[in-house]
Order: sequence, then structure tokens, then C-alpha cells
Amino acid sequence: MWEELKTRIRRLSYYSKKDIFTFTNIATAVALIFAAGCVYSTVTATTRNWQLEQKLSNLRLEKARLEIEVDTLELEQNYYNTDEYLEIMARSKDGKMLEGETMVVLPKNSEKAINKYADIDKAEKKRSNFQEWLDFLFG
Repeated sequence: MWEELKTRIRRLSYYSKKDIFTFTNIATAVALIFAAGCVYSTVTATTRNWQLEQKLSNLRLEKARLEIEVDTLELEQNYYNTDEYLEIMARSKDGKMLEGETMVVLPKNSEKAINKYADIDKAEKKRSNFQEWLDFLFG
């Protein structure tokens, strides 16, 4: 039994040395492992570059939006420093006026004044098309 086991081990060793672990097979395996590593690193690098490009694009858009916002705020600040804005605010909030001007405070409209022309509009809408043509042609 020992002899038979030894014989099988020797045959397996001989077979593996002559048929499996040849220079061609080992070189092919190393080349396949190297190619798989290259493919993996290329895919990884490409994915990372794409993600970084997307992040850069988003940051550029954000920068452009912020620049527009800053420009808008600068223009608004410049407007707030103009004499025109100061005059408008002085007139509206403080009730101030320029020299030689007279301020007139008008009372709020009464219900009668608000509804004065409402009846006329309703009456005009009730007229027929023929009546409107007669009014147009003959005054």
C-alpha cells in the first residue's frame, strides 16, 4: 500500500512538473494576473477622475452663482448709497420733502367715491351691440 501511494505521488509530481507547471503556463498565468491588475487600476482611476470632474463642475457652477449673487448685492448696495434712494426713503418714512415743496395729505376714499363708477360700468355692459354702434356713429 505504501508503495502504491508513493507511486501515485511520484506520477502526480512528474505530471505536474511536465504538463502543468511549464514555463509557458506560468508565464501565461503571470500575464493574465498582470492584465487583470491593469484593467482594475484603469477602471478605478477612470471612475475616480469622472467623480472628481463632476465635483469640479458642480463647484464651478456654485462659484458662478455666488459671483452673480455678489454682483447683485454690490449693485444693490450702490443703489442704497445713491441720493435717489435716500430721497425716496426720506419722503416715505420720515415724511420729509425738498425745499419749496408742499405736502398734501389726502383723505382715504369713501365708499361712495369707490363705488361711483361701478354703476356706470354695469350700465355700459348692459347695452346691446346695436346701441353701442349707434353711440359710436352718432355720438
